Amino acid sequence: MSGLQTDQLRMMAEALADTVAVTDLDAGVDLTFGEWDRRSNQLARWLVDRGVRPGERVALHLPPAESTQFLVGYAAVHKAGAVAVPTSTRLVARELADILDHAGAVVAITGTTTAEALLQARADLPALHTVATTAAIGGDGIVALEAATDPDDSEFQVPVGKDDIADLMYTSGTTGRPKGVVVRHRSASMMPNGVPPWSGSGWLHSSPMFTFAGIASVYNPMKLGMQLLYLPRFDAARWLQAVEQRRPAAVFLVPAMVELLVGAPGFDDADLSSITMCSVGSAPISPVTMKRLRDRLPEASVSNAWGMTEAGPAFCFLPKEEQAKRAGSVGKPMPPTEFRIVDDDGHELAPGETGELLVRNPGREREYFDDPDATADTWKDGWLHSGDDAYLDADGYLYIVGRRKDVVIRGGNNVHAGDVEAVLYEHPAVAQAAVTGVPHDVLGEDVAAWVVLRHGEQATAADLLAHCKDRLSDYKLPRHITFVDDLPRNATGKVVKRDLQLPAE
Repeated sequence: MSGLQTDQLRMMAEALADTVAVTDLDAGVDLTFGEWDRRSNQLARWLVDRGVRPGERVALHLPPAESTQFLVGYAAVHKAGAVAVPTSTRLVARELADILDHAGAVVAITGTTTAEALLQARADLPALHTVATTAAIGGDGIVALEAATDPDDSEFQVPVGKDDIADLMYTSGTTGRPKGVVVRHRSASMMPNGVPPWSGSGWLHSSPMFTFAGIASVYNPMKLGMQLLYLPRFDAARWLQAVEQRRPAAVFLVPAMVELLVGAPGFDDADLSSITMCSVGSAPISPVTMKRLRDRLPEASVSNAWGMTEAGPAFCFLPKEEQAKRAGSVGKPMPPTEFRIVDDDGHELAPGETGELLVRNPGREREYFDDPDATADTWKDGWLHSGDDAYLDADGYLYIVGRRKDVVIRGGNNVHAGDVEAVLYEHPAVAQAAVTGVPHDVLGEDVAAWVVLRHGEQATAADLLAHCKDRLSDYKLPRHITFVDDLPRNATGKVVKRDLQLPAE
């Protein structure tokens, strides 16, 4: 079973049981490989005793501050032969219920600050029979997480195969309806399992573990012989302090974090010399910001990688010696990943010509859970249609131009305009609504809405924002609401969003 995610943890526990695998820098908590392995064995046994069968879905709805519980729970779900469903802690109850209903979750593991929304969502989820939580609450089917254990901590694994589903990673679709991306054990990671030479160097990470970027931090550091240094909440000053104190060799940042870092008072004077690898991902970043980061890390490999949950472990790499020459590139695809650029008719374009990016990742393909139509629309003849406009140069280096999908990337979070527009239309005073992204110095993009009110109705921006707060995650809320008489439309009646303008300051 060497292809399973949990086999990596087992091997590390056998070889380096007393070595610290993860440190939560805010909590000051260390987790050794041995403890991680034993605790997840106990929780896995408990899940099976509660009736979780192979292939059933178990939600992980834990706040970043409870990283140890997330890591133990994540491994335990896989050891129980079940499917992990990491969910955003920023979801309101209605959004969470939609996702867990689609997934068919039967058990949820939740935390102190996330239990309330989870329990509200549970009211509409008859299949969700058990909730294990760190919160001090009781009720039917609610169990304290510390009591969700079995005395036997020996090796445990319900038989599953490499082709079985490991995770469902939810990401909103272009229609606004959540879609679960199927991650199989064989397609979870680019790097194979194994016990590497242990360097003890740190990998500093601050993305929530329920994200595509965050989940990669669970096993990838150990595969490189590195300890995960986890900051549950990103703060520029705290991050700089952590680098100086813990001397990590590798760091991962999203563009919004980079913007905050390069603008922080201590950035120019901080000792960042330990960093040899800096990966930036999850959203576009301005070339000016990227150059400033690279200038402060002259000895490091600093790359802005392209990726999306649907593409799986597709990875591109920009060598350090190419960074200055190919400004704006995210690199070349690493085998077996392949890239193509095509026009609207599917014809392959020449180097330098912009079209849609298609991605093929043989043996590591993904699909949408229980949604064959959406899968067929997105993956065609083995190629993932990314929805990104891009081009390749003559040497095969990729440059991302923009997005075809109507998505705002706010601080690394994908906000589908349709989600916000649908909620605005629920307000009785709204006749028309259009949502798009506007530039933001730190977040990259922010969410803006243009609204036409119904004749004779009245509403203020504050009214609409209050309406949205009850129905949308905080990162999806429109920060700019502009009232207009009409929305710009083309001859077919579609809103021409490029013609939407914010009012002059």
